[in-house]
Amino acid sequence: QVQLVESGGGLVQAGGSLRLSCAASELIFSTYSMGWFRQAPGKEREFVAGISRNGVSILYADSLKGRFTISRDNAKNTVYLQMNNLNPEDTAVYYCAARLSIINSRDAGRYDYWGQGTQVTVSS
Repeated sequence: QVQLVESGGGLVQAGGSLRLSCAASELIFSTYSMGWFRQAPGKEREFVAGISRNGVSILYADSLKGRFTISRDNAKNTVYLQMNNLNPEDTAVYYCAARLSIINSRDAGRYDYWGQGTQVTVSS
């Protein structure tokens, strides 16, 4: 059974940084494009970043570009999200997702597997 397990969330002050990790198992990681999404209380899930299976193609939400960096290590079956200069509006549950495709996507409906999420809380 495919598993995606996020880690690295927590409480951080505004202006701080966090690095999220998502470890994948029971899939051929290098054949999956990966994405990060987030959902804040009372809001819809939104795209954060996506990376193609070979790491060449990367997408970001326009509002987050420059503060967040997605990367992957296919040898470790892990995708990362480095988040810098965090602000309270970044508070959300962050999810990683896997898509069996060479192409990454901003569309949550195009992903095949999801993790359980990790909470990120940014205090002002």
